[in-house]
Amino acid sequence: AQVSSDHERYPADVKCLGFLYLYVGRYPRNNASRNTMHLCYFDENKYTEENPHFFIGGLLIPDRHALEFENTLSRIVFNFFGSRTMTVQTELHGKELFHGKGNAKGRKMAERVRVFKDIATFVSNNKIPVRMICIDVNRHRERYTYPMPEYRLGLMLMLERFCEYLEEVDDLGLVFGDYEADEVTRSIVDFSEFKSQGKTPMYFGRPLGRLLDTVYFTQSHHSRFLQVADLLVYMAGRYENTKEIADKWHEREVKAAWEKVKASGNMFIQRWP
Repeated sequence: AQVSSDHERYPADVKCLGFLYLYVGRYPRNNASRNTMHLCYFDENKYTEENPHFFIGGLLIPDRHALEFENTLSRIVFNFFGSRTMTVQTELHGKELFHGKGNAKGRKMAERVRVFKDIATFVSNNKIPVRMICIDVNRHRERYTYPMPEYRLGLMLMLERFCEYLEEVDDLGLVFGDYEADEVTRSIVDFSEFKSQGKTPMYFGRPLGRLLDTVYFTQSHHSRFLQVADLLVYMAGRYENTKEIADKWHEREVKAAWEKVKASGNMFIQRWP
């Protein structure tokens, strides 16, 4: 019989929980009454001159449901790829799925649309909190003499929104992002600086004390939750600032999936400026 590796059964972000509980003294075997820990995932898009809106956004997963939700996502992936193993070949990417490129090349449109609909159902049925930042890049650069780089500003606002939710539910969180070599070092330094200063450097800056340790970056094919963040950001970037969409079946279906996420009851988009 084939034996799954520990990496296949427990992705890096979920396995990290064991170390995290030791870090905060809340290991579940010793404290059945503890609060939940939330795993916070984010991803971002690449804005263009044609669509000058930078989106960074993601979702918050309560740790007590992490393995259950992981299994649900594995079923969605298996239905499309025929495998549950987390590799580059079985990674969900919004852009590739929509356009039939990369590992979705040659797949039927209906099969690719089904993935968007399944992810929307997953988010909606489980009432998963989704937070999104939309920066109008042109307006941002025109408004400020020395505008903060969009990625840095977006990450700062994203961390604020994560903390805002964690304060509402009186909980702690750990943050995971998709590895981007050109942004990783700056992001970690920024996060450390925000925490040491007590709050983010905005006029109404927010403390980030409910986010523990650092921002963890990993390759997105190692985390199904990061892949969900990718699909959410892709749909937001495609539909949030588009007045009209092409009158095509697949476009209407994927937009309907995005509207389902927005109507799930725990979705918030902050627009800047």
